[in-house]
Amino acid sequence: MITGAVTAEFEPIIPLSIRRFDGKLLPQQAIVDTGFNGWLSLPSELITQLNLTWKRRGRAILGDGSACIFEVYEAVVVWDGILLTIPVDEADSEPLVGMSLMEGYQLTMQVFEGGRVELCKVGEV
Repeated sequence: MITGAVTAEFEPIIPLSIRRFDGKLLPQQAIVDTGFNGWLSLPSELITQLNLTWKRRGRAILGDGSACIFEVYEAVVVWDGILLTIPVDEADSEPLVGMSLMEGYQLTMQVFEGGRVELCKVGEV
């Protein structure tokens, strides 16, 4: 199970560790974004700090209907105690956990400041 909390700005935050180029884990706080169907997005400064491997360019349609081209990298993250190699989209935002990373999990939130955020693997609920 992965647990986090809802901030005063009503953002559901969970902890996430990302493996750096030297093998050390960098702990991060990430926003759970149910409107993002990707895996994980990170800002360019963090991608540079982690020295992630570039894979390709991606294209997405944003909520306002406009198209966006972005860089896609590869990272190793600790997800529910397991090391996973996943695609990471470069985005000009806080780290975001998307629906692809949460696939197979149940998301539960208490929507008030300090409320609990839980991601439980389906079948372990």
